[in-house]
Amino acid sequence: GVLMGGAAIAGVGLTEVGKVYGRTAAEFADDAVRLAVADAGLRLRDVDGLLINPGKSPDLGLSLAKRLGLRDLTLLSEVQSYGASVNIMVAQAAMAVRTGAATTVVCVFADAPLQQNARSGDAYMASSLGATGFRSAETAGGLTTVNHRYALAASRYMAHYGVTNDHLGAVAVSQRKWAALNPAAQFRTPLTLEDYHRSRWVVKPLHLFDCCLVSNGGAAVVVTTAERAADLRRPPAHVWGWGQAHPGHTLERDSMFGLVTGAAASGAAAMKMAGITPSDVDVREIYDCYTYTVLVTLEDYGFCAKGEAGELAASGALAPGGALPTNTGGGQLSSFYLWGMTPFHEAVLQARGTAGERQVPRHDTVLVSGNGGILDHHSTMILSPHPRT
Repeated sequence: GVLMGGAAIAGVGLTEVGKVYGRTAAEFADDAVRLAVADAGLRLRDVDGLLINPGKSPDLGLSLAKRLGLRDLTLLSEVQSYGASVNIMVAQAAMAVRTGAATTVVCVFADAPLQQNARSGDAYMASSLGATGFRSAETAGGLTTVNHRYALAASRYMAHYGVTNDHLGAVAVSQRKWAALNPAAQFRTPLTLEDYHRSRWVVKPLHLFDCCLVSNGGAAVVVTTAERAADLRRPPAHVWGWGQAHPGHTLERDSMFGLVTGAAASGAAAMKMAGITPSDVDVREIYDCYTYTVLVTLEDYGFCAKGEAGELAASGALAPGGALPTNTGGGQLSSFYLWGMTPFHEAVLQARGTAGERQVPRHDTVLVSGNGGILDHHSTMILSPHPRT
């Protein structure tokens, strides 16, 4: 009774991203919101909902509403599931506009972890050095960073399925081909498999080019009803379905850690809600903090059998012109790293047909994945240029 039709993305905003110094996360967020609202052909006074994913920066929070001069909001909250947050925020916004709790909700992510004279890796070094109990054994064993823990997941996956560094490298190479077509991408120079193998080890089995960028910047999207979006400035990207999953893996014997992720459950939920199957998906925007994550997620979503995604990547299927276009903006590996906003922003451009040189001709259904923590949190969203019938 209460659901009144669908929700849609009516606008997107992306600030300058990358090594952009001297600006706070709150400033990036402010910019991103204004850009998204203008893109939709709306004004700030039309906004009655604001959802914020604050990243790692302490200065971005609820005070953003005041900074933007927003008044009489009916929805205001911070959402934090790390890299899974954006799909979850947009799902909350979609429910709000569908139930009449709000009419126009902006979802924003911004962060400024890069410092001018520090290594980019330092931005994410804040680790588990204060761990107690079972977790302290990891620290004692040298697992002090996110890279160490993903290396553990990747090496278990590779050993179990016979996946090689050539397979991981194929993901990096194909995404760099997409990035070359994206004016907003940080890395656009061609990358070969040889370049990949020559890049330094970060933590074996992960080379430098297996790991995502670290970027400063912000991005936002405007969510409203499908009916209203149809009359606004941009072609809408309709929200067809969503799902989330939080498996609670442990690093104990018989755990599926590294082999199966939350993508399996969250993808199934989103596709069921959208009324589609994996074979209906035209474009995949997969959270790619590491090349490994792309492979395991594609499998868990059902785009191929377990252990086969490496061969798929090596075949060129994920690259421009391939049968399964994936991470069409270059992703977090080559384009920019704004947590879940990296895949989501690209998904909206593809769904509405405004991705320029890298536009995928068939884009009736676009899948977006989000992944947070060490495969701890997962979210999926399905977008389409068509209203859900």
